[in-house]
Amino acid sequence: MKKTDVINSDISRVIAQMGHFDTLSIGDAGMPVPKETEKIDLAVSKGSPAFLDVLDNVLTELAVQRVYLAEEIKEQNPAQLEELKQRFPTEIVFIPHAEMKQNLKTCHAFIRTGEMTPYSNIILESGVTF
Repeated sequence: MKKTDVINSDISRVIAQMGHFDTLSIGDAGMPVPKETEKIDLAVSKGSPAFLDVLDNVLTELAVQRVYLAEEIKEQNPAQLEELKQRFPTEIVFIPHAEMKQNLKTCHAFIRTGEMTPYSNIILESGVTF
C-alpha cells in the first residue's frame, strides 16, 4: 500500500514514468483531449472532483519547474488564477487556449476533473528532485 497521497493507480504510474521536461495536464470537464493522449477521467459529477483538489494531490508527488496556463484565464477566471499563483513559485507561462489544446498531444496524460469553471486547465512541466 502506498504511503503518499496519490493513491489513484493511473496518476501514480504516469508521474513515476515522467522525466525532466515531460508534461502532464489537469483540466476541467470540458477540455477536448486528443485521441493520442491518455485521459485519466476522474469526473464524477459537476464540480467533483474540483480542479484545485486534484492539482494539490498531484503536487504532493510531482516536481514542477514550469506551468502553462491559458492566456484567457486572466479575464475569464481571475479567482482561479489567483489560487494558482499561490501554489507556484515557479515560472508561469501564459499561452493561447488554442495552443494549450494543441500541446496536449505531447503530454503524458490529461487528468479530467469535474471542474465547471472556464479555463481551469494547466500543463505541468516536470522538474528534477536533485
